[in-house]
Amino acid sequence: MLGLIGVLLALGLLIFLAYRGFSVLYLAPITALVAVAFAGLPLVATYTQIFMPAVGKYIITYFPVFALGAIFGKLMSDTGFAKAIALWIVNTIGAKRAILATILSGAILTYGGVSVFVVSFALFPIANQMFRAADIPKRLVAASMLAGAGTFTMTALPGTPAIQNAIPGPFFGTNAFAAPVFGIVCGLLMFALASVWLGWRAKKLMAAGEGYQDSNTRPGFGETDQAEQNNGDTGTSSGATTSAVTQKTPNAMLGLVPILIVIVTNFSLVTWVFPAMDFAYLQEETYGKTDISKVGGIWAIVIALFFACLFTLAVGWRHMKDAKESLNQGATGSMLPIFNTASEVGFGAIIASVPAFSIVRDAVLSIPGNPLISLAVAINVLAGITGSASGGMSIGLETLGADYLALAQQAGISPEIMHRVAAIASGGMDSLPHNGAVITLLTICGLTHRQSYADVGVVSVVIPIISLAVVLGFTLVFGLV
Repeated sequence: MLGLIGVLLALGLLIFLAYRGFSVLYLAPITALVAVAFAGLPLVATYTQIFMPAVGKYIITYFPVFALGAIFGKLMSDTGFAKAIALWIVNTIGAKRAILATILSGAILTYGGVSVFVVSFALFPIANQMFRAADIPKRLVAASMLAGAGTFTMTALPGTPAIQNAIPGPFFGTNAFAAPVFGIVCGLLMFALASVWLGWRAKKLMAAGEGYQDSNTRPGFGETDQAEQNNGDTGTSSGATTSAVTQKTPNAMLGLVPILIVIVTNFSLVTWVFPAMDFAYLQEETYGKTDISKVGGIWAIVIALFFACLFTLAVGWRHMKDAKESLNQGATGSMLPIFNTASEVGFGAIIASVPAFSIVRDAVLSIPGNPLISLAVAINVLAGITGSASGGMSIGLETLGADYLALAQQAGISPEIMHRVAAIASGGMDSLPHNGAVITLLTICGLTHRQSYADVGVVSVVIPIISLAVVLGFTLVFGLV
């Protein structure tokens, strides 16, 4: 019982202090060692022999995905391709449909490999102009951006290069296109429900007399009070806004090519190229005695992002101020995200090593019904505890992945369904108020949790959970596993 109290205290401290803004780089090991102390285990040995190896293993496995993803996102931003795509969508749909245009812009960019953080910086100035022109309350900007960039394209749609879609591969022997029908249906449901919710909220707020200026917000990224007063594009002509900026941006169709390269290359490698090749050498000690089913999914994403980066550089360098600086900043920008997530994985490894964790593990694995339900609950809870989709899923699969795979095999459940359920579940409770992406997004938008989190929570927590529950329930009822 004392050990269990230590585990709960460690989790509570991690959530509370992370929400208060302390970095998980040092929070994770310190709070995890609280649980170790309660269990009466050696502190230093646990840190060096359990925490650090778990951190190192995670970085070794996923660093190429983080690094190339960050570089690709930086190149798409600095070439102007990300902005060009967003403006093209705005011109196509119309600025009066600012919510839908914002959701679609974020979705296309993240499905093509641009990180949520990069999309937030690139998309906010455009979304902000649209919301101002349509006089839609600014408090809905953050939720609209996250609905497109941080939900269905992050976890549900097959082929997305997001790290959340790469993590389950080594555990289940799957790739990024696992369970495509399940993922597409769940993704469409998330998109539809988020669009309906935000549209209804906009109408309700505007009917009550609230407009853009009435949200009482502080200036966001790239926006100043003076700009609010003097922006000549702020009036009624959204067309003038977009055309004025479009003149400074590259062709949107050209900007879509790198995104297509990511998707097509990824799909081609896992579907045709890798199956036709001989990877017998992977069984050798030199290459870790593994097989292509465990590494092919990550390989495909890495190669796809690499070629997308090359193409973006080749055709977009003339739009960049300093290509070398963009590459350097992209590479450097990958460091904090991967070390944050790896630190959370180390936290999970320590918690899993504490004897009291067996109580938690047994409780999760004994959830009645199909193992898919237990998996969805476990990943959601862990993602909520850590405030990270990738961190929560990594902890869950590192500690329970082998158990779930065995249960799936016993129940005749496809590993691909396990992959997709784990990925989608990671994108539910991860977006609680202490989530780093949520805090960053609200800061960029010049909004507070009190102003915007209710809608952010609905589109990024409630709707993904409901969508997964509905599609998973339908799948189980009709025996489609």
